[in-house]
Amino acid sequence: MIETLSPAQLATYFARIGYTDAPRADLATLTALHRTHVQAIPFENLDVQLGTPPGLDPQAAFAKLVERRRGGWCYEQNGLFAAVLHSLGFPVTRMAGGVLRQLRGDFSMGSHLFLKVSLEQDWLVDVGFGSSQLEPLPLAEGEWDHVPIPVRLARTDDHFWRFAIQLGPGEMSYDFRDEPADEALLQRLCDWQGSDPHSVFVQNLVAQRRVPGEHRVLRGRVFTRVTVAGTAQQTIADADELLEVLASEFGIEEPAIAVTWPDICARHTALFG
Repeated sequence: MIETLSPAQLATYFARIGYTDAPRADLATLTALHRTHVQAIPFENLDVQLGTPPGLDPQAAFAKLVERRRGGWCYEQNGLFAAVLHSLGFPVTRMAGGVLRQLRGDFSMGSHLFLKVSLEQDWLVDVGFGSSQLEPLPLAEGEWDHVPIPVRLARTDDHFWRFAIQLGPGEMSYDFRDEPADEALLQRLCDWQGSDPHSVFVQNLVAQRRVPGEHRVLRGRVFTRVTVAGTAQQTIADADELLEVLASEFGIEEPAIAVTWPDICARHTALFG
């Protein structure tokens, strides 16, 4: 069951994302909320890096993402957004995907939480895939340009849906079936991604943010801006610069993350020499 937020919580959430219109359970509101959410609340995994991985509780996500003005990963972002939409009267279904399932196999199923909203038709709603999806997508095959990121929905040969984005030379994707999430599976994969040494979220600090016409990515020491004009990168020099970039480019104030700087440097050296 998706939790319901109080009117006071909804008002606080709207203030957090800068939404000022009167909400209705329609496509215009859904689109506006989706756009403002991904441009206000960054994707990030700092708590995993600090050894306190978050779970699936939407109230905990509300406290962190809204009241503490932090960001979060898919389980928090889409868990919170599901509660918001449900509280506004939208028909919402929590869905589970497998990130890079074509490479990782079915073990990856449950590694991503996203949503389906059913209005006149079904819409794929996802504010937590690295801030890459800007607006709801019709649950149908097609391609859309969410500048500066092309996005695509297609069917796979084994009858899954595949959502894919093109970010630079690489492609990121997740596969899913059109059915409600197995919540126990989501919990297992959430726990695994937050604690296992083989998890990319344990291995690398990540922050991503969508701003108009630009997508920002911090992965370890490498900060990247992606626009239609191209990609620009810089290597973070020290822990002080890390904190400055997180604050100025992602809106994340978390001084405690400085303690992870030696691990960030070690990972960077292992990857790039």
